[in-house]
Amino acid sequence: MNIAEKEAALVRLGQYLAGNSTELTAVKERAYLANGWFTPAFIDKSIDSICQYYLEPAALQAWLQQYPATAGERAPKKVGIVVAGNIPLVGFHDWLCGFISGHHIKMKLSSKDEVLMRHILDKMTEWYPELAEQTEILEILKNCDAYIATGSNNSARYFNYYFSKYPHIIRHNRTSAAILTGQESPAELEALADDVMLYFGLGCRNVTKVMVPEGYDFEPLLKALGKYDYLADHHKYKNNYDYNLALFLLNSSAYLTNGSILLHEAASLFSPLSVLHYGYYKDMQQLREDMTAQPDLQCLVGQQFTPFGKAQQPSLSDYADGVDTLAFLLEL
Repeated sequence: MNIAEKEAALVRLGQYLAGNSTELTAVKERAYLANGWFTPAFIDKSIDSICQYYLEPAALQAWLQQYPATAGERAPKKVGIVVAGNIPLVGFHDWLCGFISGHHIKMKLSSKDEVLMRHILDKMTEWYPELAEQTEILEILKNCDAYIATGSNNSARYFNYYFSKYPHIIRHNRTSAAILTGQESPAELEALADDVMLYFGLGCRNVTKVMVPEGYDFEPLLKALGKYDYLADHHKYKNNYDYNLALFLLNSSAYLTNGSILLHEAASLFSPLSVLHYGYYKDMQQLREDMTAQPDLQCLVGQQFTPFGKAQQPSLSDYADGVDTLAFLLEL
């Protein structure tokens, strides 16, 4: 397939995913049964974002125009992709880059997120049989020319050891934070609630820490986070909330809560599930410098940064860890 045919195939995929066929509905239900964290609402949110920001024709064209090499011929290489499973279809962008590059993609899917990606690949093969050999799903990735792997800090060390002699992109734990001034409108705080709570906060683009000025009033923020009070009815999430609340009580640690999320002052950017860390600042300029230098930070949200509510709406050019995946693949 040439680049125009690939673009048309992706647009067709977007139209399919944006539809409401009985086949796709059944697949979504299977994905939820396979992983209780993948609620129907969050599956729909992930698919809607892919359709709107990845597979919309104008967005695709604008992205591909930045890479003239996609229109050329190249000898396909074997590229192994190890996919995470923290949020629905989190590995879709890596596959998309592999598809556009024309390489032979060998994917190891997470057991937490197999159903949706398998269906997408099966559907593409059904429409375009010539793609059957371009992407394989395997349990063990061997004899590849390059690797892209996403996982925890521990698994990243493993990946670096085994893939060090090959061209590679290795991603480790990352998270996101927000800087508040205390002047945010109710609408901005409600949008921030999406950045914090979507996908239960399990994504690297989820805000897990907020920096606030001294004397900050948390009441409006807690009220805005109440938008997701319904998550407290989800047994997996509630178990985490109850566990972390018990820890704070046993340790006599100060916390704030609205009944569905716990706010706790802590130095770490990373917070446990159901907990949002916060810290205070005095100098905005110094804070900006400190935060932008954080190696574990994926996204910084605020009035002067990524807009509130947009953390979970990455564009095609918002590459994980800031490493241009498509450029990496095109240079192999």
